Amino acid sequence: MTRRDHLEAIWRAGVEACLPERVLPPHLPEPPPGRTVVLALGKAAVPMAEAVEARWPGPLSGLAVAPHGGVGTLDRVEIRHGGHPVPDSGSFAAARRLLALAAGAGPEDLVLVLLSGGASSLACLPGDGLDLASKGRLTEALLRSGASVSEINCVRRHLSRFKGGRLALAAAPARLVTLAISDVVGDSPEDIGSGPTAADPSTLGEARAILERHAVAAPERGWSETPEKVPGRYRIVARAADALAAAAAEAGRLGYAVRCLECEGEAREVGREHAASALAAAPGSALVSGGELTVTVRGEGRGGPNQEYALAAALALAGRSGISGLAADTDGLDGRGDAAGAFFESGADTDGAEAALEDNDSGRWLARRGDLFVTGPTGTNVNDLRILLT
Repeated sequence: MTRRDHLEAIWRAGVEACLPERVLPPHLPEPPPGRTVVLALGKAAVPMAEAVEARWPGPLSGLAVAPHGGVGTLDRVEIRHGGHPVPDSGSFAAARRLLALAAGAGPEDLVLVLLSGGASSLACLPGDGLDLASKGRLTEALLRSGASVSEINCVRRHLSRFKGGRLALAAAPARLVTLAISDVVGDSPEDIGSGPTAADPSTLGEARAILERHAVAAPERGWSETPEKVPGRYRIVARAADALAAAAAEAGRLGYAVRCLECEGEAREVGREHAASALAAAPGSALVSGGELTVTVRGEGRGGPNQEYALAAALALAGRSGISGLAADTDGLDGRGDAAGAFFESGADTDGAEAALEDNDSGRWLARRGDLFVTGPTGTNVNDLRILLT
């Protein structure tokens, strides 16, 4: 096996450990005396609903909301699509339909929410007086500002009629169970998909302060406080730590001495830091990390956080030898292109790389080198996996 073969095998081991058909079945609740209504939303919505359909003993209905271009079919649960990472009219219609299905459940029914990352954009019902186009522009501005996922989700919750526990309130008096695949560092329920069935400890004032801190104009309308308590049971069935553990185990099986960490931060800065750590490590080491990185967009280029990390790491490793890496999103899509991320290595020709990084154009630069890593949708979403081998 080549170094790239090792990198891909380690990454795929992490992804496979978090696939819905593996992690969901042990957590399925008891069927109710009445109906079971499945509400699935996020990048893993369809695979999660597939896992339930394959094992549910009684009647089943509901809705799965997935990104445009998603794959998979369902027999008993309807599929709709929404925009990601910026909400669209499909996102608006999906949120309204999800709320209506929840509100139509009775005390003998079970509302089974299957939640995964991406749900914040895929199901979007702006607060009163705030139109969808304005919410989309705000989301775009936040994504470009370098704000963390937690900060962005805090703002979203306080400008919504769906997020921040509102879906849970709509489901009462039915029994509500949420099974979630976490894509956020810390696995806070209010941050996974902006917490449609989770209580929210944040305040409206905190949300406004985030916009001010990142110099993003605040809308005048649509604001509201979120509920501090909501009904229902909430369980996380897969998280980044599970992917890291499986990836580390595979790296160990391949003979590497493994160091794991979860991290957040600016993609290019973390790329440089991890390159420095790899340079200081002994030969035969593997640095495996997870957690979502951000990009402060200043240029007009193309790429995602993993590609920007890879480009920055490649620059930091220029003139050295013996180090190879892969940075890729476990859902199979990094940013808005069709790549999951990218390979990189020390000693590579970095002609034009500095200019590409300055223009946030990592995607085109890596594509010219043949370094993009394309997988298609994986069926799960536990954030990013990055591996450096020495």
